[in-house]
Amino acid sequence: MTTQLGEPPTAAALTPPERAALGRDARRRAPRSCHGWFEADGERPDPVAVLERQSATRVPELVPVRYGRMLESPFRFYRGAASLMAMDLGRLPSTGLLVQLCGDAHLLNFRMLASPERHLVFDINDFDETFPGPFEWDVKRLAASFAISGRHNGFDTAEQDDCVRDCVRAYRTRMREFAKMPTLDVWYAQDDVDRMRALLASSVSKEVRRRTAAATAKARTRTHMRAFAELTRVTAEGRRIAPDPPLVTPLRDLLDDPSDDRQEKELRGVVEGYARTLSSERRFLLRRYRLVDMARKVVGVGSVGTRCWILLLLGKGDHDPLLLQAKEAQESVLAAYTPGVRYDNQGRRVVSGQRLIQTTSDIFLGWTHATGLDGVGRDFYVRQLWDWKGIARPDTMDPDLMRLFAQLCGASLARAHARSGDPVAIAAYLGGSDRFDSALAAFAQAYADRNERDADALAVAAATGRVRARTL
Repeated sequence: MTTQLGEPPTAAALTPPERAALGRDARRRAPRSCHGWFEADGERPDPVAVLERQSATRVPELVPVRYGRMLESPFRFYRGAASLMAMDLGRLPSTGLLVQLCGDAHLLNFRMLASPERHLVFDINDFDETFPGPFEWDVKRLAASFAISGRHNGFDTAEQDDCVRDCVRAYRTRMREFAKMPTLDVWYAQDDVDRMRALLASSVSKEVRRRTAAATAKARTRTHMRAFAELTRVTAEGRRIAPDPPLVTPLRDLLDDPSDDRQEKELRGVVEGYARTLSSERRFLLRRYRLVDMARKVVGVGSVGTRCWILLLLGKGDHDPLLLQAKEAQESVLAAYTPGVRYDNQGRRVVSGQRLIQTTSDIFLGWTHATGLDGVGRDFYVRQLWDWKGIARPDTMDPDLMRLFAQLCGASLARAHARSGDPVAIAAYLGGSDRFDSALAAFAQAYADRNERDADALAVAAATGRVRARTL
């Protein structure tokens, strides 16, 4: 059984001044200046051991790929180390001002997406770790990602700090705007292309405007038809998923015995079970497609090794495709450090969190449960593979462009948190000064140092044979 998430139950019963008082009272538990401090104590577990425990439930032959990707740079390591940061955040003072957290709010989990109405919007895209918790946890993870990315790009410390401050300032000022808005207006708010253009108009750099316009145009080309063209090929049986092992491995190539159809039956059961979580009109739409092929896919950095399948369905023929991604959902890395709703299905946790904090979710978003050939039951969530997704390239950004991107991410995170938490209380806690912004800049630098040491520890583990890393 589950409990519905939403605003804290006391919020609706309190007046705005009382809600603001709750925010100001939170400063006694966690003064804004305390967020500028981070230092791991002597009881902090070995970071490699934490990563190994997480890897124990993953596909064994893909774990070295995960480590190989994490070792490419400190920023790539950070993307795969959400479990380490959750452990660190859980040891810090907490405001107690709860929201539905993204759980992994680093800068590459914000991107341009297509709304069901076919509008281009800017929003959070990854919800694998979503869970209720203190709002500042997401802000800290996002802030540190800008410091780490800035270091990777060769920015000096002042330029890194400017990116972090712009991000946190955008969060704080947007939250203060939401605190004054009617509840429905907060719920309907979204970051569409018009808002992005308004932000761009304030930029004095023509190059920033040009590159952002180019990224917007490129996002519109990343359609399901482009994914279809890149991931499939024509065979004697019709369109099928093209192999690219180990990144894309069709089911037929994973089976020791080609006549063993148990895995295929399991995946067909995934589709059937998932369909029951869709609304009736979307189940009707899904029934117009038939499943013709499936393949295991390696995705991301932190997700490498979790079971992820791409499913090819066809409608009226070989040129009428629907590509779905069924991704294993494990318990959130945050769950051990904060009391929150416990779901009977982790896929449902992901979907519920996404629907709560994302303004426009994929129409095919759903969840299911399946038992594999090893007899282990696993939870999955399902969504379309690619749909107007514009992915940022932070390694190509100069300081001006990264500061602009930081503002977009900070404002978008505030919108997500205002939907699920109490914007009046959070805004009152943050206040009108830059005290919180400055504290987060200091935190981001301290945590970037910690992240580099953890990445070095994984490198030593790989060099000594404690773990095996594979670079593709």
